[in-house]
Amino acid sequence: MAAKPAARGKNEPPRPIIVKKITVVEGGHHGGAWKVAYADFVTAMMAFFLLLWLLGATTEKQRKGLADYFTPTLVKLKQESAGSNGMLGGSSITDVDNYPNRAGQTGNKAMTIPLDTTGGPKEGAQRAKRVESMQKRLEAKLAQNQRIARLSRQVRMVDTAQGIRIDLVDDADFSMFQLGTTVLTGDAAELLRVLGQVVSGEPGELTVRGHTDALPWKGGLGANNWSLSAGRAEATRQALLRQGVAEDRFRRIEGVADREPLVRDNPQDPRNRRISILLLR
Repeated sequence: MAAKPAARGKNEPPRPIIVKKITVVEGGHHGGAWKVAYADFVTAMMAFFLLLWLLGATTEKQRKGLADYFTPTLVKLKQESAGSNGMLGGSSITDVDNYPNRAGQTGNKAMTIPLDTTGGPKEGAQRAKRVESMQKRLEAKLAQNQRIARLSRQVRMVDTAQGIRIDLVDDADFSMFQLGTTVLTGDAAELLRVLGQVVSGEPGELTVRGHTDALPWKGGLGANNWSLSAGRAEATRQALLRQGVAEDRFRRIEGVADREPLVRDNPQDPRNRRISILLLR
């Protein structure tokens, strides 16, 4: 049998109470911080391999679309820079532009061009040859009829960023439409007949835009330059349809009145009355 503890006397002080505290450390010596760093590393690697996959599985045109989507400010800068209006907009490609660099475009700069990219001097030369070919075919067809051979000077073909723009311009001796109406003159109908034969053999959709001068309308008439320019664009479309241009090739018919004059210094100049046919790329 266990011995009984000795009885404590009345004058003996109480024994002290001892509390033992045990601290438990979880996660090992380094804790859980390494898990966060590892997760960030894995996420970065996944994004990197996804980028490599996109570069290998997409075309140059798709990659350009992705780049433009993620850099909208760069696209805006490009539109406001040199050459944004027509063929270089009257500026040289070596002029100082609007890009946020310290200096202008000086010296030679290296570029990395993908293997399947398009454009550049070669494509520009091809576009120029196409414009020249269309111009020569139109002049040859007009030359077959001495009465309308002079109308070749009313036609201007310009290579733009959107496509080939064909301007049929009025002057003091020629008018596409009878005054204040959407009725084609006889010479204009012949000109559109020949132009329709040339355009029908060229690929691409068409946009037809009507322009007027800034001459005011007589009082009491319900028409205006807006309705007149739109009606003349539609009359041009119908004339081209009769020459074999497919109806589904027309993307847009527009009337812009006198808001885009050809001769800005003189809004009432007859050359501001014109029809613009854009052959899109």
